[in-house]
Amino acid sequence: MRGVELPDSELLKKFDVPAPRYTSYPTADRFNDGFTAKDYEAELAGRKDAKKPAGLSLYAHIPFCHDVCFYCGCNKIVTRDHSRAKDYLEVLLKEADLVKGFITGSTELEQLHWGGGTPTFLDNDEIEYLMSEIAKRFPFAKDGEFSIEVDPRTCPADKVQALKRAGFNRMSLGVQDFNPDVQKAVNRIQPFEMTRDLMQEARANGFHSINMDLIYGLPKQTRETFKETIDQVIELSPDRIALYHYAHLPNHFKAQRRILPADLPSTVEKVNIMFDAIRRLTANGYRYIGMDHFAKETDELSIAQINGTIQRNFQGYSTRAECDMVALGASSISFVGGGYACNPRDVEPYAEAIRAGRLATCRGFRLSEEDKLRRAVIMTVMCRFEIDKRAIEAEFGINFDEAFAYELKKLQAYAKHELVVLTPEKIIVSPKGKIFVRAVAMQFDRAPVTSACCRFFVSAAASQTPGGVLESKDQAFNLESSTYAGTP
Repeated sequence: MRGVELPDSELLKKFDVPAPRYTSYPTADRFNDGFTAKDYEAELAGRKDAKKPAGLSLYAHIPFCHDVCFYCGCNKIVTRDHSRAKDYLEVLLKEADLVKGFITGSTELEQLHWGGGTPTFLDNDEIEYLMSEIAKRFPFAKDGEFSIEVDPRTCPADKVQALKRAGFNRMSLGVQDFNPDVQKAVNRIQPFEMTRDLMQEARANGFHSINMDLIYGLPKQTRETFKETIDQVIELSPDRIALYHYAHLPNHFKAQRRILPADLPSTVEKVNIMFDAIRRLTANGYRYIGMDHFAKETDELSIAQINGTIQRNFQGYSTRAECDMVALGASSISFVGGGYACNPRDVEPYAEAIRAGRLATCRGFRLSEEDKLRRAVIMTVMCRFEIDKRAIEAEFGINFDEAFAYELKKLQAYAKHELVVLTPEKIIVSPKGKIFVRAVAMQFDRAPVTSACCRFFVSAAASQTPGGVLESKDQAFNLESSTYAGTP
């Protein structure tokens, strides 16, 4: 099954524990207001002094949506007043100017991503204008990855063409489920044909990587109906798939109160839906990348994982060497040098700071040397399913077994059940243990589990990310200082 084995119910009960998603370390719930805009400025200015010059990635948050999807926990503004986008883009570019004024080192972008909200809320002229203005400040690398989250309901053929003209070469499609009853229950009517036509247009216009976002655990969803959705997805043949767990949190997200708890699948049904999907996708040419992500065996992401070069950040998994990330817009989170910098969730305080000529950072975190060590270990196991002790020792000048004696002791329980293999040289997550990789990584976390964590399969608590149940869109929502993501 493409390197992953599904656990039995007893293992699931024992090891499906609340754990962060680790799109960052430390996780965003530990950010604090002691990290200020001045600290972020210092990290931007310090790029020129870095021992290992990092490439540069840019994220832009577009918060607007025409309609609300009842499941969504994104940081969004639901409106039909398109004029609101003009003022927001003005502020976004002013923020880009401020960042440009402080940053040192190369400003060429290896990666760019627009998330939301719904970036395709913008009209064609706005899309091309914003991309061209970003490129004036941060030129695009010739072989860079430039992606955008797309709502098929707001992306006709002419907009696909505009996206290509603007310079995008990748897109991620919000789908969630093709079943009409499920779509009606979450207020997202999106016929299969609409998504099919969009993908055909994208391929015809040279988009060389298309991701599709799905969600399991939605109202009216069953094993049988979701099998049909998976079959339709396989027919469309996206290059990558993200399959997220829906977390029902009506006390946090007002729109979720419109979902009837009685319509939600049971815990057992959710587990079966997820396991069915893993079996079906891995039997049809997709590799299980980790947690809820899949890629075709021929996709560069699969190849990067096999080669040990895969990376992970707020934008999910990546084939690129780790980049500094500059993030623009409300609720966005930057990571530059050794510091995370988070903007306010609400547009008003974000815009007020930027218009006053200062960065909008409201909280963040500066990593200590120990944090950097633990971050490297956690990200390595999350991406590669193994830790090379000697590589970590060489990079940080430590004795791994001594530095992590306590953690290695805790991992004995995982080794006993053959979820990990412990050798003098490596820690290897077994095929049976890959489902629990978050829990394995958490053993190296110096902080206790927080309310921002969730179980992989069954919890109704929010997943931690600067992307949550819907998570790879880590920039999307701040819940008690952690980020909960969604999809357009």
